Amino acid sequence: MRIAVLSDIHANLPALDAVLADAGPVDAVWHLGDVVGYGPDPDGVVDRLRDVGAIGVRGNHDSAAIGLLDLGEFNDDARAAMEWTQGRIGRYTREWLTAQPLRHEAHDTTLVHGSPRDPTWEYVLSAAVAKANLAAFGTRLCLHGHTHVPIAFREAAAARAVETLGPTPGAVLPLDERRAMLNPGSVGQPRDGIPESSYLVLDLNAAEASWHRVPYDIGSVQDAMRAARLPWRLVERLSYGL
Repeated sequence: MRIAVLSDIHANLPALDAVLADAGPVDAVWHLGDVVGYGPDPDGVVDRLRDVGAIGVRGNHDSAAIGLLDLGEFNDDARAAMEWTQGRIGRYTREWLTAQPLRHEAHDTTLVHGSPRDPTWEYVLSAAVAKANLAAFGTRLCLHGHTHVPIAFREAAAARAVETLGPTPGAVLPLDERRAMLNPGSVGQPRDGIPESSYLVLDLNAAEASWHRVPYDIGSVQDAMRAARLPWRLVERLSYGL
């Protein structure tokens, strides 16, 4: 079974379409939340995910879009973009976002947005935080997003240790009996200094995970964001992957 794992699409439809085209034929599409927010096309992104039968979880921006989180929890740019999103999304998008759980399990894999301990808000950026989260899920793998940075954490050979892996584009990680936490990076707003969309392919038959980058038409997304009068910092950061 070959699965495209996507996270933090953030209403960026050209990026999503580029990733789906690059992934090619897959058996499933899994998403790790923050489908909306920041970007200019929340309805289009949800429509596309629904078209491909994607399953996944709800992120903090998704919860905020349907009124389940206080916008005071967000910084000024994110709050302004979310206010725009709340006024823009249609009924079917609201219903789809509401139906997304905070946590989902499939094929011995746990899907969350932030972390197993706190699916909405916790950022898993260090081995120490990853180690603390190993007790919060019972499957062999955990897929998480939220940080917008591709990264992997895996139980090390040494007892009670966790190793950190910084996957480069094209990196392949064999999956053995060790438990691991894998982050695909962001489709719609990368923050690792590379503007190209990031995603992960989980191949359960080959027992491996691979990270991929794909370019998309950033300028068209920026034009749409400017037309919507979304915050200029959100527009500019797409050019730099920051």
